[in-house]
Amino acid sequence: MTVEVGSQAPEFTLPNQDREEVSLADFRGKKAVLLVFYPFAFSGICTGEFCEARDDLAAYVNDDVQLIGVSCDPAPTLKAWADQERYSFPLLSDFWPHGAVGASYGVFSADLGFSFRGTFLIDRDGVVRFAEQNGPGEARDQQGWKNAIEELKASA
Repeated sequence: MTVEVGSQAPEFTLPNQDREEVSLADFRGKKAVLLVFYPFAFSGICTGEFCEARDDLAAYVNDDVQLIGVSCDPAPTLKAWADQERYSFPLLSDFWPHGAVGASYGVFSADLGFSFRGTFLIDRDGVVRFAEQNGPGEARDQQGWKNAIEELKASA
């Protein structure tokens, strides 16, 4: 079951593309986190979504919010993808235990071995303020992310 709006976001610590540990707790009290799960690096839809975010980065990485991507890809794959596409935001590896963080958010498919396109906006207190899940082959509309970020800023 997907984590619901109003619930406490599950904590996690995962390595990023540079093999540095990143925790949700790192942002507690500092900024909101837009947590974006995706199936695989280098796939067409995932690349399109993250290139769109990269090209409008100020909307997703600023004093109020931090964009973080999460997939089951190993860190070296994420590093190659980030370098190729010039992503300057954290891409976290949920490789081992395989999909554990995705499972805690309710977006990991054990049968398929990857996380679906789950997106969660987590406020500075660790509470989920926006949640959506798209299946394989379904690209996300990032206007919904922007609207959720604006609503969160307006309510602060």
